[in-house]
Amino acid sequence: MKTRTLANFFQVASLVMLLIAVALLAAIATMHFAIHGAEVQVPALGGMTVADARSQTAGLGLNLDVDNRYYSGDVATGHILTQSPTAGTVVRREWRVRVAESLGPQKVDVPETVGKDERVAALTLRRVGLEVGTTAQLPWGKAAQGKVLAQDPPAHAQGISRPAVNLLVAAPDDEAADGFVMPDLVGLPVVTAQAQLAKVGIQPPVPAYVSVPVAPVGSGDAALKPPVKPGSVIAQTPYAGARVYQNAVVTLTVAQ
Repeated sequence: MKTRTLANFFQVASLVMLLIAVALLAAIATMHFAIHGAEVQVPALGGMTVADARSQTAGLGLNLDVDNRYYSGDVATGHILTQSPTAGTVVRREWRVRVAESLGPQKVDVPETVGKDERVAALTLRRVGLEVGTTAQLPWGKAAQGKVLAQDPPAHAQGISRPAVNLLVAAPDDEAADGFVMPDLVGLPVVTAQAQLAKVGIQPPVPAYVSVPVAPVGSGDAALKPPVKPGSVIAQTPYAGARVYQNAVVTLTVAQ
């Protein structure tokens, strides 16, 4: 009798353990499905129209944000240049995918805003489809408050990447400067670049001279590039359009 009772106990215990194991496996499977069912792979959006990309991401439960717009000679207007996260990244549903949209080749002519009131300058830029980028103030008694002293990129510039113009605006002499808009010095003679920095009170830097190799003539079908003139700036830090201050350390790399 005791032997039969013990055998029944072990049978019941085994059945209970089996049921517990099945329940645990079911719970693990459910959790796995719940976790991974909420994850998706970010699709490749490069080259798509924004409308098509928005439709595809929405179908996967993702949100699409157009973060920036740039000019491009390679990607058609309204199509996507870059994306973040990159294609193939696994993210949770409702994740925001940020993209940059192409504006196509630059066709707009950058207007002259120097000498105009800041508000008039902003309207002038918006009329041609440009935005006001960084705006910095400089105490300057020689110009009325709010007048634009400098802009970057300059008027009629070609090959700009973004549809934004940074402005340097005159402020009263009793105000502290909240920074300067770093001009684009690349391509200028080093003495001209140093003079531009000195105008806003930045100590002209000692240039770093480097040797620039001359490109071979007649290398296949590649377009010929004009040689770099000795004494011209070929690189700078901070970059053009950045906000800088009078104590900023500026580095100029100059062709030897």
